[in-house]
Formats: sequence, C-alpha cells, structure tokens
Amino acid sequence: MLHIAVIGSGPAGYYTAEAAQKRWGDAVRIDIFDRLPVPFGLIRSGVAPDHQSIKGVAKRYEAVALTDNVRFVGKVSIGGDVSVAELQGLYDAVVLATGAPQDRPLGLAGADLGNVFGSAAFVGWYNGHPQFAGLDPDLSGRHAVVIGNGNVALDVARILAKTPPEFAGSDIVAHALDALAASRLESVTILGRRGPHQIAMTPKELGELAHLHRASPRVDPADLPAEIEDMMLEPGMRKSIQHLRAFAAVPESLRADKPFDLAFDFFAAPRALTGSAGRVEAVEIERTRLEDGRAVGTGEIYRIPADLVVAAIGYQTSPIAGVPFEEAAGRFANDEGRILPGLYCVGWARRGPSGTIGTNRPDGFAIVERIAEDMPESGSGKAGRAGFEALAAARGLDFVTFRDWQKIDEAEVARAREGAPREKFVDVADMVKATGKAESLTAP
Repeated sequence: MLHIAVIGSGPAGYYTAEAAQKRWGDAVRIDIFDRLPVPFGLIRSGVAPDHQSIKGVAKRYEAVALTDNVRFVGKVSIGGDVSVAELQGLYDAVVLATGAPQDRPLGLAGADLGNVFGSAAFVGWYNGHPQFAGLDPDLSGRHAVVIGNGNVALDVARILAKTPPEFAGSDIVAHALDALAASRLESVTILGRRGPHQIAMTPKELGELAHLHRASPRVDPADLPAEIEDMMLEPGMRKSIQHLRAFAAVPESLRADKPFDLAFDFFAAPRALTGSAGRVEAVEIERTRLEDGRAVGTGEIYRIPADLVVAAIGYQTSPIAGVPFEEAAGRFANDEGRILPGLYCVGWARRGPSGTIGTNRPDGFAIVERIAEDMPESGSGKAGRAGFEALAAARGLDFVTFRDWQKIDEAEVARAREGAPREKFVDVADMVKATGKAESLTAP
C-alpha cells in the first residue's frame, strides 16, 4: 500500500489526489491536510463571491473526497501541530499543495499607512476567511485605488463598485455586504505600470464591468495603441482589448446615470503612498513609457486621492520550517516538483501564482507521475494513515473529517440570507461547533 500526504485542500491538492487514485486505484491512501476545518482553499476564500459558476468545480473535489481511499484531515497546522519531517516519517510521499496565500509586499513608502491592504487580505475579508474576517476596512472615504492589472484587481474594483442588489445569488459574507452597503466611495482607480496590451485581465472579467448598475468603466483613448497592433495579440487578449476600446468610446453624455467612476490609469507606476494621522490620503504616481516591453519612468509625477488602497500585485507561498524556499520567486525550491527525497510540491507552491484553477489539474497528474518514478509500487511499508491517527491521539489533535465538513456546509446553507447559497462561518470555533465536536478546540 502506498501512503501519500497532501498538504492543502485547494484545487492543486484535490487534483493530485484524483491523479493518485487514477494511477494506483485501491493500492493508495491519500490524506489531505488543511489548517482550517473547511476544504477547497482558493475556491472558498479566493474566488469572487459573485462568481458562483466557478465555485461549482468544488463538486468535482467532493466526489474525490468521498471515496474510501481519500480522507480530509482538517484543522491541523503543518509546521505547528505536526512537522513536515514527522509526516515524511509516516507517509511514502508528502506533497505540498499550500498555494500562495500571502500578499507580495508593496514595497513603497507609506505602505504601512492605515486603510492600505493587500488583495489576499481584502479578498479574504469579503470572502469570510477566518484570518481576515476582522480586517474592517474603512469605506467612508470617496476614492479607492487598486494597484495591479490582473483579474484580482478587477474583482476588487467590481466588488467595491457594486450595489447591494447586485450581490444577489452570491456568497459574500454578511459583514462585508453590510460594510459595502454603507460605503461612501464614489470612484475606484485601477493603476497599471504598463499599457493595455500588457494586462493580465481576461475578457469575461472585463466584460462584467459594462453591466454594473451604478459604475461606468473609463479608459483614456490616448492610452490605447493603434488598433492595427491588436492583430499581433492572442485571440483572448484581443477580446480583452476590445472591451477596453469600448469603454474608451463611451461618450460622457451616457455616463450621467452611472455616477460611480471606475477608471483605468495605464502607464502609471505608484511611487509612494501619503497621508496624515496614520491614514492613507493619496498615491504618488510616476508616468511611464514602454521600452522593450518594460515600464520606464518618465519623471512626470502626479498624485491622485486615495482613501482606500488595495494592492493586487501578486501572491507568494508561506515558508514552512525545514523546507527549502525561494524567497525571490515566493515558492518552494524545487526541480519540476521535487524538493527533497519523498517531498514534493504542486500548483502555486511549485510554480508560483500563475495559471487558472484548471492549470492545477495537469500539474497534479504530473507530480503523481514523478512520485511513481521515485517510489516502489508497493510503497515503503510506512504507517501512513494509522501512524498519523496514533500521533494525533498522542497530541490530542481532534481533526475534522470531510463528514464533519458536510455538517458545517449544511449549517452554512441553512443560515443563508434569502437568495444566497450560504452564509459562511468566519470563526473557526463556530465551524467546529457546527460539527458537534468540543467547542474548546482552539483555532489553528
């Protein structure tokens, strides 16, 4: 019997488990660990709450989770409750599928001012992640600035621009919905260091902006390259640029009934955040130009007001004690997924935060093939699941199973507001209480 421990219950973790099942059938046992009592990682706490169709992929992971040779082991902190070395002693292979849950530092003067957030934290706030549920951003100002030109920047801007009725059918958590309903924001500016042809925004996410009730997306026509240059782009990117061109072509007369301004500011590199009394008030920006695809400062400096700043500039993996880590790349040091003998990584933990949710599926299958190359088909005789259960009992770790998660899921669905799919628990103790386990268990 082959025993595999997967650390992280997001897409990369479940795709790896699925691949292992297909490769070894009943001859493998896979334990999927997570520090939270709830599975699905990015699907639950990263995908925008108004993108429910994307969250539907969790049904596929559920089918894997409910098989006899896969077990969810929730509310166990790897590197805290149990070390990676201990898991290596129990399992034939340990696969780190921890994703990239940390914000890359903004690295600008004033980044430590109040009401400045990274997108991982801000998205976690409106998605109800226990780590960020208490973030409490101040939305009483008039102007927000989102730094970044990817889909996460679009998600944040769209959420800030929406009216409460536009969240119908979403699973945005109550505390965020209440805060957004009371918001006094009048504008969001999306800053990008380079130009429209260098964005990492997909057509679907851009197209959504045209249908917002009160917000009108704005692009300066002068920022757009000659239309003939669009022909050099990939088809998907051409569609994205068509949306930007459509936004630029909207006459001012048609914007009157949409008072919320959603502006794209291209060739704009933030240089500093400024404020007073510990709060951000403005962003200092240098105008840029492109040289060989790189943004180069022109020396032209200007400022825009900013009562709230969200930096959507990328994510990085959280280091784990004893595991080689590449600081510059923000991921585990690896050779095509191999870290050390018996220790592997997959998904964003392997390649950095790139690709879509679906990109993790071939990644999971590839790492399983590498495990197969390195391991005897019958395994090494390690204790696996039984060994972990003995360790957990000795340490008093009352872990959460997938059946326990189903109780949490049922409770969240039951407490949903009208029209919403669920109302998430945002506190680990409340999640544990919903399972019927002891309330005294502490958060990871």
